[in-house]
Amino acid sequence: VHMATTVAKVGKSVHRIFVGNLPWTVGHQELRGYFKEFGRVINANVIFDKKTGCSKGYGFVSFQSLQALEKIENEQKHILEGNYLNIHKS
Repeated sequence: VHMATTVAKVGKSVHRIFVGNLPWTVGHQELRGYFKEFGRVINANVIFDKKTGCSKGYGFVSFQSLQALEKIENEQKHILEGNYLNIHKS
């Protein structure tokens, strides 16, 4: 029971976005590097195909503050290594 309480608390303070249309050259570090200018990144994760090891072209970024998400929403275009990123709250 105690574990569930801890998880619930953490869940409330994490703000997550989905990032699509990532260039195949972008990994976890590059994703984190781009988004850290908007706020403290808790986790940046690019989804890779387990069989090929290639990026699936999308990932997730979690932030500590809601302000980071607002800053991201206020900026009209996000471009990483030439690709326009597709961003949604997740």
